[in-house]
Amino acid sequence: MTLSLHIHGAAGTVTGSCHRLVTPRGTLLVDCGMFQGPKSLRALNYRAFPFAPAEIAAVLLTHAHIDHSGLFPKLTLAGFQGRAFATEATRDLLRWLLPDAGAIQEYDVGRLNRRNARRAEPEVAPIYTRADAEASLSFIDAQPYDRWFEPLPGVRARLRNAGHILGSAFIEIEVDASPRPLRLVFSGDLGPLDKALQPDPARPGRADVALVESTYGNRSREPISEAGRRAVLGRELETALAAGGNVVVPVFAVERTQEILEDIAELKRGGKLQGAQVFLDSPLAGRTTEVFRTHRSSLSRSEGGHAFSGGEFRLSETVDQSRAIGRIHGGAIILAGSGMCDAGRVKHHLKDDLWRTDSTILFVGYQAPGTLGALIRGGAAQVRIHGEEIGVRARIRSIDSYSGHADREELVAWCKPMVDGLGSLMLVHGEPEGIDGLSDALVEAGVDRRSIVAPTLDENFVFVHRDGRWIATPEADGMPRLSPEAANARRDWHNDYAQMLLDIRGALQAAPDDAARHRLLQQLRRVLGNSGR
Repeated sequence: MTLSLHIHGAAGTVTGSCHRLVTPRGTLLVDCGMFQGPKSLRALNYRAFPFAPAEIAAVLLTHAHIDHSGLFPKLTLAGFQGRAFATEATRDLLRWLLPDAGAIQEYDVGRLNRRNARRAEPEVAPIYTRADAEASLSFIDAQPYDRWFEPLPGVRARLRNAGHILGSAFIEIEVDASPRPLRLVFSGDLGPLDKALQPDPARPGRADVALVESTYGNRSREPISEAGRRAVLGRELETALAAGGNVVVPVFAVERTQEILEDIAELKRGGKLQGAQVFLDSPLAGRTTEVFRTHRSSLSRSEGGHAFSGGEFRLSETVDQSRAIGRIHGGAIILAGSGMCDAGRVKHHLKDDLWRTDSTILFVGYQAPGTLGALIRGGAAQVRIHGEEIGVRARIRSIDSYSGHADREELVAWCKPMVDGLGSLMLVHGEPEGIDGLSDALVEAGVDRRSIVAPTLDENFVFVHRDGRWIATPEADGMPRLSPEAANARRDWHNDYAQMLLDIRGALQAAPDDAARHRLLQQLRRVLGNSGR
C-alpha cells in the first residue's frame, strides 16, 4: 500500500480540520472538526464522511476547539472503533465542549423541525446528541507533551505545545517507510508569542512534509504588552459604558473567556470600570473555566494564580438568569457565546442590544466568513436572528490584541527549523488571502515556491521519495464534496437570500406610497416568473 494524505477540511477555509493519513499498517486522522460559517459549508456536517470510519485505526486531536474536534462523536456513531489521543487538558475540555455541541444541535434541530412542521416539510435529525457526545468521550486517551507514542503499528507520534489554547498541540509523526522514515508535522492552530495565558509555541524538529495553518498568513500585528492590552480593553469598555447602554462581548468558551475575565478583573482591581456589572452568560464557559483552574500550573505566570479565579463576575447558569440580564438596559458588560454569534445565548443579547444606539458590540475574536458575527462586524445595516429582522444601530467595535493565532512573521519563524530537507509545505486552515500572504512571505524567507502547496477540499496526495526528499504529489481520485469556489466562499446563497429579504423590506419601507410598493412587488414577481394571480 502506498503512503497517502487526504485533505478533508480546513482547505481554503478556516474550519472543518480533518486530515487522513494512510500507511501500510493502518489509517489515522489528524483532527475531526466541524464545519462552521456559511450554511453550504455547514451542510457538510450532515453528509457522510468521505471515508469509511470503521477503517480509521486512530485519531490524533490537536486541541478542543469544535472546528478541530466537533465531528468526533459522529465518527464514533458511524463505526470508529479505535482510540483517540490528545493532551490531558484537551480531553478534560472536550468533556464539556462535545456534549454542549450535541445539546446545541438538538436545540437548533428542534427549532427547525417546529418550523418545518408548519411548512409541511420533513423533519431532520441532529448530527449527534448530547448523549452521543458523552459516549464518544470513552474513546479518548490522554498523552503528555513531548513523549513519543505509537497510535498504530509502524507510526510514532508526539504532541508538542502549540501555545494556542489550553492543551493545544502540534503533532509530529514518523512513519516507517522505505528508503527512509517519513516525518510529518501537523501544526494545528499555532498561538502568537507572548499570549496572555499560554507559553510560546514549541519549535518543530526536522520534517519531510508539513501542514501549517495560515489563518493570519497575510497579517502582521504590532507587538503589545500585557499592560497595553489591558489599557486598550479598558478604554473600549469605559467609552462603551459612558454611552449609557450595555456592552455585549461575543466570546469563545475556551481561552478567550478566561483572558477577558482576567483582564477585566485586573482593571477593576486597579480602579477602572467601577460600578459596572460583569456577567458571564455561558454555562459552558463557566465549566471550562474550572478546567483552567485545574490546569493552571501549565499556564503562563501560573505562580501568581489568575484573576479569573476570583469573584469579579457573575456566572449565569439558568435560562431565567440569562433572561434577567436581558432586562438590564445599561451598565452591564455581558460575555456570552458563541464567539462567532452563530449559536448560544449571545444571539438573544444581540436581539436585545443591536438596535439600541447606546449599546456596544465588542468583538475580541476571529469571525469566519458567512457567520453572523462577520456580517455584523462587516457593517451590515440589518441582520436576521431567529427569523427576525434586527436593525444594527449599536456601536460596533473590535480589538485584535486577543488573537489566538500566530501572524505572518511568527508563522514564518516557526517554519524555519523545518525548511532544510522539507519536500512539501502544505498551507491549510486559511482563507485564500491568508494562504497567498504566507506563501509569499515563506518564499521571501528562502522556501522554494515549488514546494508550497495549497490543498483543496478532499484533495488526495501520494508521498513519493525523489532526489533524497519525500514529496506530496497530487493524485486524481474521486470528486470533492464542494468545489474550491464553494468551499472558499465568504458568502453563499443562504447569506444572499437573507440579505435579499432585508433589501426588499428596506425598499418597501422607503417607497413613497402603497402604489409604489405594489409596483415593486409586481416587478419582483415578473422576475420570478410569477404574475401574482
